[in-house]
Amino acid sequence: MIDLNNESGVEVDEQRLVRLGLFCMQELRIHPQAELSIVLVDEATMADYHQRFMNLPGPTDVLSFPMDELRPPADDEEPPEGLLGDIVLCPQVTARQAAESGRTPEAEADYLLVHGFLHLLGYDHAEPSEHAVMFDLNDRLVAAWDAHRAGQA
Repeated sequence: MIDLNNESGVEVDEQRLVRLGLFCMQELRIHPQAELSIVLVDEATMADYHQRFMNLPGPTDVLSFPMDELRPPADDEEPPEGLLGDIVLCPQVTARQAAESGRTPEAEADYLLVHGFLHLLGYDHAEPSEHAVMFDLNDRLVAAWDAHRAGQA
């Protein structure tokens, strides 16, 4: 189950983000009843969260707050059920950053939602080996999402 709250003051394709969250859950074999919250906030709120939780100044693009520390199951395990946690996105930062990444604002939001989702599942990029694994999986999920969407058109 995915709950999305848009508190950013910016119009965003909320259904697209929900569908992407569900797609990631399916691709990584997370139980469909696992709970995920997506919150879209303005820059002032994101700057406050960034300072409060990461001790870093200014707004950032995405923050993740894992809850039950769910992990993708092994092939012989049942999909985990529980609370994935919260992904907080800032559409204003995402839109500015999109051009630097060579993506549209929507594609940048997709990329960052997947990135936040992977953080909820325990992936990190602090060490070079972790970075390679996480960003490879991020890229593969976004490519699969783009192919899935193209197949529906």
